[in-house]
Amino acid sequence: MNMKKWIAAAVACSALVLGACGGQSKDSAAAPAANPDKVYRVAMNAEFAPFESQDSSGNIEGFDVDLMNAMAKAGGFKVEFKHQPWDSLFPALNNGDVDIIMSGVTITDDRKQSMDFTDPYFEITQVVLVPEGKSVSSSEELKNLNKVGVVTGYTGDFSVSKLLGNDSPKIARFETNPLVIKELENGGLDAVVLDSAVVANYVKHNATKGLSFLTLPDFDIENYGIAVRKGDEASVTMLNDALKKVRESGEYDQIHAKYFAEESKQ
Repeated sequence: MNMKKWIAAAVACSALVLGACGGQSKDSAAAPAANPDKVYRVAMNAEFAPFESQDSSGNIEGFDVDLMNAMAKAGGFKVEFKHQPWDSLFPALNNGDVDIIMSGVTITDDRKQSMDFTDPYFEITQVVLVPEGKSVSSSEELKNLNKVGVVTGYTGDFSVSKLLGNDSPKIARFETNPLVIKELENGGLDAVVLDSAVVANYVKHNATKGLSFLTLPDFDIENYGIAVRKGDEASVTMLNDALKKVRESGEYDQIHAKYFAEESKQ
């Protein structure tokens, strides 16, 4: 083989090798695959009906549970659910004690610094729950109330803290939804700020309590997302693909109608 032919052959061989291994473009490279044999541990605070709650036997049920089960079936992966306190969810994720948080977690820029999120799966806003005879027409009017209840670490807590000041004596913080709502019913609070779908569900099933809720135009629209550890691209891809399949099949709409029959589809 003369020198010219040898050089041409070498160039062709090099191009072939690059195309077969290291020459793939970033766009064509496959995302890391999730482990199909792994049982993904899904943490949730099951005191957030209708998204997650416990029945009389202690089984976790709700919109998030049904949706995740449908996603697991569509995506070909396995899940198990674990109920734990709200303030332990994020440390458990970061420590590797759980793999996924699905518990009505609002996607925020601050949370994105320490965890990754899937595409949004539910849209909500903050609303004001008040006893009969009370009325609030804007978030500014919350400043005129003596006590406003929130759940520690919820978006309502962030919203009211921003409005009144984080250390305001007018803010009463509670560990769970049932506790803050019970305090409102007992007359210890003037109002409670919580997620719209949760409040609407409570008022619907507790008509005799004399509570109503007000939607204020100055509270932003928010989105729930499924949280995983920072950098866990495989799980984000797996969950997003599964969520897309459930939406496209129409099963998302069926699950939504089961829990929110009187509300518009998200």
